[in-house]
Amino acid sequence: MARSARAQEEIRRFLDIGAVQVAELDLDGDEAVLRPGPGSPPVRHGEVFVLVRQGGRPVRTLLARVPEGADAKSVLAARARAECAPAPAPARAPGAAGNPGEAGESGEPPYTSAVIATRERAGQLARALDSLLAQDHPRFEIVVVDNAPVTSETRELVERKYAERVRYVCEPVPGLAVAHNTGLAAVRGEVVAFTDDDVVADPRWLTELTAPFAADPGLGCSTGLILPARLTTPAQVLLESHGGFAKGFTPRTYDPVRPPGDEPLFPFTAGRFGSGANMAFRTAVLREVGGFDPATGAGTAARGGDDLYGFVRVLTQGHRLRYTPHALVWHHHRETWRDLETQAYGYGAGLTAYLTAVLVNRPALLPAFLARLPRGLAHARTLTAVRETEGGGAPGDHDVRTHPWPRRLSRLQRRGMVYGPVGYLRARRALRARVEGAR
Repeated sequence: MARSARAQEEIRRFLDIGAVQVAELDLDGDEAVLRPGPGSPPVRHGEVFVLVRQGGRPVRTLLARVPEGADAKSVLAARARAECAPAPAPARAPGAAGNPGEAGESGEPPYTSAVIATRERAGQLARALDSLLAQDHPRFEIVVVDNAPVTSETRELVERKYAERVRYVCEPVPGLAVAHNTGLAAVRGEVVAFTDDDVVADPRWLTELTAPFAADPGLGCSTGLILPARLTTPAQVLLESHGGFAKGFTPRTYDPVRPPGDEPLFPFTAGRFGSGANMAFRTAVLREVGGFDPATGAGTAARGGDDLYGFVRVLTQGHRLRYTPHALVWHHHRETWRDLETQAYGYGAGLTAYLTAVLVNRPALLPAFLARLPRGLAHARTLTAVRETEGGGAPGDHDVRTHPWPRRLSRLQRRGMVYGPVGYLRARRALRARVEGAR
């Protein structure tokens, strides 16, 4: 097929992707409670992307069709009960035999600071802050970092609507990592959690994300589950049908002392550990490793990679990382094809930029990196491959591809990977010039 004909076919397939409803279904014995996703209307007939909960905790997602005229709750509950195993038994208590990183996640969560970095998105920020203020965590503070603001809209929102409940900090230097470092310097909590201004946090998000720190003194970082708040555009559905930002529903601890046997590239495949919209660190540990590299992240020439850099730095200092699907945020995915193009290029650039940052800041890791390089190149080819699939569909189980991944997006991701080291070095030079100019 000629390139132009192939491109036209990809566009046709993309435009044919239909909207999907988002809902959550809580199973409790014979009872079931069906709720629309955050900001969504009540569920009606048609395709539904469902988060299934048991005892309030997320256990899986599924895709179901509600026939016209049928009762949505009955249809979805029957499907969920047929496919979902009973809720797992409670985890071992702290101190029980086995990997200390697999200790139970019970106990009083530590005093926590929740940081949101934002830039000129007051409407989205208000939605995120409302969800943070509804958290059931017993002791926490909220810090908003206004990154390189052009207007006073964010400051005025915080002062007008949230007064003493939210602290406002201004960081004039652009870049997500810079903003996060400013938040890190300002926080008072034993644990610092980070999320984005385009999420809605589940009421138990902060408790579930930070409880593992009380259970495991050797834990340096935790990450959680990210699901789509809406699936109304082809771009949103396509992204989520290829896994979105979720990392599955199985809790897992990554321990540098016991490298995972199924992760031969560990710890350099940090994208498997979680994402920056849902992560927390022991504050002292993150400060000890120097925070995030300011030449990474959105808003810099590196385009991204700040979160991945943080994960690897903490792991290479000997601390464990815990992924828990019980800590949930709903993410508002970008809505257009152009957004997907930007994301694909940015993901590629951020991946190699963060690897460059790790090696620049920790040269001692170079031998380990070179030993993993052949497998890493094979992984990169797989990561950017054109992922074909039979037929069509919509998101269901994560990593079940229900729409072909367009070739153009794969090419953009590969180009981004080539650019990433250059972008990182450009960002470092820009920061150096800014510091020297301020003297």
